[in-house]
Amino acid sequence: MTTINATMVKQLREKSGAGMMDCKQALVECDADIDKAIDFLRKKGLATAQKRAGRAMTEGTIQSYIHMGGKLGVLVEVNCETDFVAKNEDFVQFAKNIAMHIAATNPLGVRPEDVPEETVQRERDIYQAQAAETGKPENVITKIVDGKINKFFKENCLLNQPYVRDPDLTIEDVLNELIAKIGENITIKRFVRFQTGETAENEQ
Repeated sequence: MTTINATMVKQLREKSGAGMMDCKQALVECDADIDKAIDFLRKKGLATAQKRAGRAMTEGTIQSYIHMGGKLGVLVEVNCETDFVAKNEDFVQFAKNIAMHIAATNPLGVRPEDVPEETVQRERDIYQAQAAETGKPENVITKIVDGKINKFFKENCLLNQPYVRDPDLTIEDVLNELIAKIGENITIKRFVRFQTGETAENEQ
């Protein structure tokens, strides 16, 4: 069995943002394989998030990001369970980073169900027409359209988007890692993105 040393633990902590003890446990479980240990920590974060999903969130923070000399701005509300966590530096920084991400990517909603049904239907109609021109059987066309809709959600729903600061992670991955690290249920509740000369159609 490979010996786990402090350098390896520190390296994993820098890559994952998890606590020292969690990093050490992950390295032990994964026989000192850093990549496997990162996956182990992500799965643990997801499990923790699912376990805490039903708990009430009455605290949180609203953070902003202003860009382009004041021509682009974002407000985002992130909720948690306690006032203690609402003031936590990692929690507040997460909210600030999410506001910056929203400014860069302009998502249509936090999750797929937040995207207006008429928007989804319009995209579906376009994909249906495109797929129909291929002359393929109806069941194949249905699969093509469903695949394109899934891709649409991945590109346009905040939780599904690759994180601009680390494209190997989705926003949901980053959120789950924070939940695992802090030990409270956390959710991105809503956001609004303003840009001069545009209507704020994507207020969530």
